[in-house]
Amino acid sequence: MKELENLAQELGTALLARGEYLTAAESCTGGWLAQSVTANAGSSAWFDRGFVTYSNAAKVEMLGVPEATLANHGAVSEPTARAMVQGALAHSHADWAVAITGVAGPTGGSREKPVGTVCFAWAGKDGGCEAQTCHFAGDRAAVRQHSVRHALKGLLARLDSNPLVA
Repeated sequence: MKELENLAQELGTALLARGEYLTAAESCTGGWLAQSVTANAGSSAWFDRGFVTYSNAAKVEMLGVPEATLANHGAVSEPTARAMVQGALAHSHADWAVAITGVAGPTGGSREKPVGTVCFAWAGKDGGCEAQTCHFAGDRAAVRQHSVRHALKGLLARLDSNPLVA
């Protein structure tokens, strides 16, 4: 989708100006954020790698998400998103990371976590980490698209609030 590619390009321009790299840990979006980023020529100058960790086992094995976090909070939770984003930073050469985990539907939701519930985390190598839970309306494709858009906009906002120190 062109809008997502444009947001990714804007993010790339900002990261390139800073000499910084991005990594992504994705679950419900299945690599859509990484696809949006790599649709832009030259993204290898600012995108290090992406992790598609759809299963709990992948979250544990690839990102080091503690099994206790998954058992106590579930895959769709801010603690899991935080662990995913920290794991992505630890297993990459990136300066910034984003994690996305949610219930895209049409099944898989519960009373506590209905379809459209998506948890995000953003972190920088400076140690700052923020998490947020959103509820998006629409079908599976819409929830996933909203999730990628929100993740990219969240990265841009965090870059804007973390200016380079001269």
